[in-house]
Amino acid sequence: MELKEKILANFEGKVVRKDLTYRVKGNAVVPTYVLEYLLGQYCAIDDEAIIASGIEKVKDVISNNYVHRSEAEVAKAKIRESQQYKIIDKINVSLNDKANIYEADFANLGLKNVPIADVMVMSNRKLLSGGGVWCILDMGYSHAADAKVRWLITDIKPIQVSNIQLEEYLEARQQFTTDEWLDLLMHSIGLNPEYFNKRGKFIQLSRLIPHVENNYNFIELGPKGTGKSHVFSELSPHGVLVSGGDVSKARLFVNNSGDKIGLVGYWDVVALDEFEQEKGSKRTDGDLVKILQNYMANQSFNRGKETYQATASMAFVGNTKHTVPYMLKNSHLFESIPEGYIKGAFLDRIHMYIPGWEVRILKNEVFSMEYGFIVDYLAEILKELRKSDYSSILDKYVDLDGSLSTRDKTAIRKSFSGMAKLLYPDKKMSQEEVLELLNFAIEGRKRVKDQLYIIDETFRNEPVEFKYTLRATGKDYFPETLEKLNYATAKANREKEDTGEQAIERSEPVIKLEPHQTILYDNQTGVSYKSLFADYLKGATEITIQDPYIRFPYQFKNLLEFCVMLANNKDPEEEIYLEVLSWNTPDHMSDSIAYFEEFRESVSDLGIHFSFIMEDVHDRYIQADNGWKITLGRGLDIFEKNEGRFNAAELDQSRRRCKACEMTYLRVKK
Repeated sequence: MELKEKILANFEGKVVRKDLTYRVKGNAVVPTYVLEYLLGQYCAIDDEAIIASGIEKVKDVISNNYVHRSEAEVAKAKIRESQQYKIIDKINVSLNDKANIYEADFANLGLKNVPIADVMVMSNRKLLSGGGVWCILDMGYSHAADAKVRWLITDIKPIQVSNIQLEEYLEARQQFTTDEWLDLLMHSIGLNPEYFNKRGKFIQLSRLIPHVENNYNFIELGPKGTGKSHVFSELSPHGVLVSGGDVSKARLFVNNSGDKIGLVGYWDVVALDEFEQEKGSKRTDGDLVKILQNYMANQSFNRGKETYQATASMAFVGNTKHTVPYMLKNSHLFESIPEGYIKGAFLDRIHMYIPGWEVRILKNEVFSMEYGFIVDYLAEILKELRKSDYSSILDKYVDLDGSLSTRDKTAIRKSFSGMAKLLYPDKKMSQEEVLELLNFAIEGRKRVKDQLYIIDETFRNEPVEFKYTLRATGKDYFPETLEKLNYATAKANREKEDTGEQAIERSEPVIKLEPHQTILYDNQTGVSYKSLFADYLKGATEITIQDPYIRFPYQFKNLLEFCVMLANNKDPEEEIYLEVLSWNTPDHMSDSIAYFEEFRESVSDLGIHFSFIMEDVHDRYIQADNGWKITLGRGLDIFEKNEGRFNAAELDQSRRRCKACEMTYLRVKK
């Protein structure tokens, strides 16, 4: 069964085709969850005729009922003429204590101080949050000569899915493999999973952790245009996105003048957008930072004489100003956030720092055109899962190192819990899957702690080791941040080249080759065929590559780059005999043979005698007559596809992002 069929079979009525959102949105500035709520009423089925009819109905609703600011007067006229008219608008409610009534302000319609019944407000308390709530409203109008108020709210329905059955969701999860479930979640947030490796999917989905974990503190910094704020503004009616420059103590926590609770009291997630230091921006309120850091640590805040509890998670998203290597060498990875927040006490409260620089700029082709959850349905599921804690799953498998601080352990456990709820809500996980999420969680916290050592010297006095011990074997593991690995690899390569040049001058060998294993991670850079293989193939005259998946043009290009590396690795007068064992399906075997024959001619000028054998093999390795054999987890296909017409990675392998794989270097008899 294909993924689409499996999705529709298990979640009929709860999914929608994601490209439909863009087809109906037009110029309406409506959150995705509003549009998908409407699409879910008319288009949640795989029938083109019904979908086409449903799209027209939704377009009619948007056209006739959604209030555009520019057409507010037209909407008012319709309400006045019909005396009962349905609209879609974002409203905010406040208490008029002098008149002792609640009043609503309409974002697009432009009406203010419209009375709204107490029962409507008490049934939907989030209307009082100050952030505004999208609703479907029945509006009336009074023509009575003595009417004190002309505009009437006769019915209100906040836009959200009802009747969520968590048990059905957990049971349906078991019908999907982990990869299928990952792809379903990617489609659900509007992205095509084909354009992301597994680490890329983890990074995208980690933005959902604040929605599924209470009191979770998340930060993502990276280049512009990577969709950092999209999840927080479009996905859920339980989250609110505000500009980081516009927050205040009163808006975020409590307004002392009226004892009105701020955003953290009403929303599951409060995200601060554009969380960066701009020239000429106003100075950060030091008291706000103190209250915020206390809340992030203790889930409570004080204003006046009262102490308040809240469960809202905090998310901070902003842009970086420099490249990662520049920041690692010259400053730190928090350098772009407002200066008032660059304090050890505040940053230590952050549970996960997501490397936004690994996310590519979003282009049209990366958006999903397949079925995913109606985002409001997913939002309700995530809200329900906030009540649970999955961190205890870890205790069965690992022991975190004793040097880790309480905050380190809390951060790791909460991040793990959040990812587990997203990927394995039924709690059915293998040891390998547990460790995969644990490594990701540790990396997210270690990124914070590594910067704290730079920013605040007091943290250097009590260094910790990000290590865990696998209970089943007693083996220790030391997860590392990818940017640190990349920076160390690039630096080592430069030093190696410098040392190599010195060795040529001294005519001395400097590299001692040893059997070992090399692990490459998704998105790792600083790697090339030269750095991986050149030293181990030096002096070899007969080399065999066994790789059954040299089939597509880009894979033949990989093979050509390998041959260029071999040519540059030998003396000009030397010749190498290279044999390749590969395979293809019967329908495409003739194509492969034609490619290999053409390839043989193209590398002859490099001093390489090329031959090939089409054989149905499985293992992937390189074996040379100098005594080295290198087993290859992915063959030569270790790089992600380069994007864009002008990409430096096309010319320099070390700038390419890797696919996760392992290589083992073995000494064998000649």
